[in-house]
Amino acid sequence: MMNAKLTALLLVSALPFAAAATEQELTPWYVGAGVGVNNYEPNCDQKTMKTCGEDDPYAWDIFGGYMFNDYFGVELGYRNLGRAEWTDYANVKNDAGARGATLGLVGFWPFAKDWALSAEAGAMNYLISNKQQDGAHYYSDSGVAPYFGLGIGYNLTENLKLQAKYRRYENLDEDKWNTLDMESNYWGLELSYRFGYSKPAPAAQPAPEPVVAAAPVDSDHDGVTDDQDQCPNTPADHKVDAKGCSIYVEKLETLKIAAQFDNNSSVVKPASMADIEKVASFMNKYPKADLEISGHASLPGKASYNLWLSQKRADAVAKILVDKYGIAATRITAKGYGETQPLMQGSSAEANEVNRRIEAHMSFKDKQPLLK
Repeated sequence: MMNAKLTALLLVSALPFAAAATEQELTPWYVGAGVGVNNYEPNCDQKTMKTCGEDDPYAWDIFGGYMFNDYFGVELGYRNLGRAEWTDYANVKNDAGARGATLGLVGFWPFAKDWALSAEAGAMNYLISNKQQDGAHYYSDSGVAPYFGLGIGYNLTENLKLQAKYRRYENLDEDKWNTLDMESNYWGLELSYRFGYSKPAPAAQPAPEPVVAAAPVDSDHDGVTDDQDQCPNTPADHKVDAKGCSIYVEKLETLKIAAQFDNNSSVVKPASMADIEKVASFMNKYPKADLEISGHASLPGKASYNLWLSQKRADAVAKILVDKYGIAATRITAKGYGETQPLMQGSSAEANEVNRRIEAHMSFKDKQPLLK
């Protein structure tokens, strides 16, 4: 009864997919049937058998399957393995056969155009029977037997596949009366049909009419048309690159401001504060600029003393910029040069006054557009 239900379930479940095959491409569903010969063990080739009768070794099966992908699927079927007759050494005549529903996994390995190897493994819910002594005694039992198989197949068309199969069944036992303990080898051919069809190639479309391109426009009159201009509305006096963007150059500016000191003093005069404030304003305007404050001394006196004094003068101005105007100390370098860089030679009162000084050298790069 169980075998009949499984067979009916397979056939019924395949019907809606067969109907849908005309509406889509190849589906994962297929059905098929096979025929072959089956050899039970024990059989007439074994020494445990006394005599052999007329076997009916022809086997058949029907099946349906579902492919998860091009290489792997699951298969449900019904198989009849045929019958065999023999007389054992107890002089008992046996007439045995097995049939039943199967469920297994199948795998495919394409190795050439339209050719593929296959492997399968699963279980058979079998019904086995033994008609001993020409039917005088009838023994039957059911159980589950594992099987495995190998095959090679060829795609006759996109839908039809022909396969040669070998299967091995284990533990086909009649345990209820303990009359049978068998295995089985099967060789056969199978023909399967996969539902679906290949869509025909799309019909050739007429060539589109040529489109006349509009003349390119240069809205901002910079010499680059709008379809390539990545910087629209550039000023009319700016030079631009191939993308229509203004070309910028870096302009180097140097500021020199002097502050003077009394003789032998590093105290900044109030009159110099306006110059120092101007330096602070430039530092704030250009936050990436760095400043060097150089201290200088007049010629009279020892050179070592004058070097020390000039450093004190440079440090004094740097301190005002940091403490009074908040300029970061890391942006300021203070260095004394002593009497090595006089503006006026000699030791006259005029030369000494000019040489006692501070110079602030600030260099910065100002990015400006390149004009036409």
